[in-house]
Amino acid sequence: MTPTSLPDDWPADPRSILAFNRTGCFDWDLDSRLLHFDASALDVFDMRADEFDGRPETLAVRVSTAESHRLDALVSHALKDGSETYGVYFRVRLREGGLRWTHTQGFIHRDGTGRPYRIVGVVRDATQELGDSTARHQRADEEEDRRRRTSIVQGTTAALAHARTVRDVIDVLKDTHGLAHLGASNLVMGLVEAGRIRLVAEGPVGSFVPGTKFTRIDERYPMSDAVRTLSPRFIETDAEFAASYPDLWPHIDKLGIRSAAYLPLIAQARPIGVLGLLYQDKTGFTEEERDVLVALSSGIAQSLQRAMFYEQEKDLAQGLQQAMLPRTIPGVPGADIAVRYRSAALGRDIGGDWYDVIPLPGGRVGAVIGDVQGHDTHAAAVMGQLRIVLRAYAAEGHTPATVMARASGFLHELDTDRFATCLYAEADLTTGVVQLVRAGHIDPLVRQADGNCRRVPVEGGLPLGLSAEFGSLDYPVTTFELDEGQTLLLFTDGLIEEPGVDLGDGMRALGELTRTGPRDLQELADRLCSIVDERGGDDDAALLLLRRRMIDAPRSGGRLQQHVGPGDPEALAEARHMIRAAVRAWGAGERADEIELVADEVITNALMHTDGAAIVTLRGISGTDRRLRVEVEDSSSALPRRREAGDSGVSGRGLLLVDMLADVWGVESRGSGKCVWCEFIVPARESRGKDESRGKDESQGPGVRTETSEQGQE
Repeated sequence: MTPTSLPDDWPADPRSILAFNRTGCFDWDLDSRLLHFDASALDVFDMRADEFDGRPETLAVRVSTAESHRLDALVSHALKDGSETYGVYFRVRLREGGLRWTHTQGFIHRDGTGRPYRIVGVVRDATQELGDSTARHQRADEEEDRRRRTSIVQGTTAALAHARTVRDVIDVLKDTHGLAHLGASNLVMGLVEAGRIRLVAEGPVGSFVPGTKFTRIDERYPMSDAVRTLSPRFIETDAEFAASYPDLWPHIDKLGIRSAAYLPLIAQARPIGVLGLLYQDKTGFTEEERDVLVALSSGIAQSLQRAMFYEQEKDLAQGLQQAMLPRTIPGVPGADIAVRYRSAALGRDIGGDWYDVIPLPGGRVGAVIGDVQGHDTHAAAVMGQLRIVLRAYAAEGHTPATVMARASGFLHELDTDRFATCLYAEADLTTGVVQLVRAGHIDPLVRQADGNCRRVPVEGGLPLGLSAEFGSLDYPVTTFELDEGQTLLLFTDGLIEEPGVDLGDGMRALGELTRTGPRDLQELADRLCSIVDERGGDDDAALLLLRRRMIDAPRSGGRLQQHVGPGDPEALAEARHMIRAAVRAWGAGERADEIELVADEVITNALMHTDGAAIVTLRGISGTDRRLRVEVEDSSSALPRRREAGDSGVSGRGLLLVDMLADVWGVESRGSGKCVWCEFIVPARESRGKDESRGKDESQGPGVRTETSEQGQE
């Protein structure tokens, strides 16, 4: 509606206009916001002088919310567009509940800058003036109201279709573009729980009625009556409200409520809640209005039940996942550890991502990160079983490659079509040697002591389950050194994946965030997970940070192990990598060539003269002298014997080399096989940093051993 002009002969002082029946004047000071009505104007609004305090808000008792919004919009438009006058018809609710058509005209006074500071005008009873047109207006208004209600019901139903939680349902109902436009000025909603009603929503702010947070179903309250009788409770007048609920009425009266509709929310033939719509500007409910509200309550009940089922399932799933993940992370001497898990912002808030920390003998620790396919309770159940078997296989003393292969076989034998990616790191905290095995997972990162971050390339195999399916259970092992103060980062793809962003870009972004992140490990973990918290998404994320420190690290007893199969040159190369890295890490750089030569000779003998594989073990031994022990186990019980090699012989010198270079060596029976062992006295740790620096490939970063660089040194 646009402002209307007054007649040209309208007097400059509107107070002189008395020709109309029941006409009054007003004077509105816009600076002080005080509004003055004369006696006739108060009569138009059916108010006494003691009922009006000069504030426009006080008129709300006579002007409905919808009419008030319409008046405010028109006057604001006139003030802003430079108009001098405005005029509008509106309805006033009389004391006995009826409606009166009213008309007001105002003249806007402005200062020299055009700023409005005062409005003077008249307000009059327009009932007689409108005459028969009133009925036409009412019919038009009724038709408009019918279309509006239908539109609101359709819009509310559509919005409820996207509500996942009870909070979502409440937000839809409290939306200013929702049920409030049906004319309701206040809303209350309660859920039925154990024979009582718990209030979960009320609005607007400040409308809470004391004592109604919890009410019994057998109490005398309108919400209780609706639930108990399974029928809507329509309260059509304030007198009915006061008579039916005298204890509640004083609080309701303060809110200016004159009627209400309390609707039971029924799903599957039982009440799950109740919705109350309270009105300030209406009395009575037509049959059509009642039908619309009852139909709407049915849709709300279905959405509410769906939301309650979702929350129950989510609570169950989260409880299951929390039970599957480690409750606490054990303290590991020589390492600081931080773990985090972030559930998906979409979906059931549960997934198959997991982490684990496994303390191992000899100052070693296993770190696991993995991701089972899917985001449901089945994925969580599979994840829990995988976590348990990985821990068990590692605790049994198997090599990292064997741990991964057995876990893949276990998953393949489960009654599931899910697969899982996984990364297993076994770190010797005494030496800093880390063995990595990757099953279709993302490469880890290492943050160096100076903050720089680099990716650790790890040769990988197929995901768990698939490798067993396709008979590809030979997982390669990558060995590198984790220096003091360096941090190993293991994570799942939910931490770096984002729709429309390349995985490599996500990895680089994570590396940069790690580089600039805080030194404190727990604070760093929080910062890295903040990117998931900010962007949300439909994938969960797990993170494990392991920082090596030497303050309380075990000084002896370190142990590394590698399985070398017959006819497997890659496994043999990995064993050589492990030996070279361990020798330097243990501070035995001066004897590196001797130890590597002897170990290589013993391993080669085991592979050549037996039909099975060899298991290579390196162990640090403390005592009077620091010693490094190399053990090679095979499946043959035949003991090695020294043979004399001729001048042109190509064999027979192996044990001679062992005897010359090792400080002590021997053979032990091990079940159906044997173990050939050699020990080397190594100097104290004084110049370990110098020894390590001489053997590092700078192009690969500190401590990384690659197959290419190793073969070149051979």
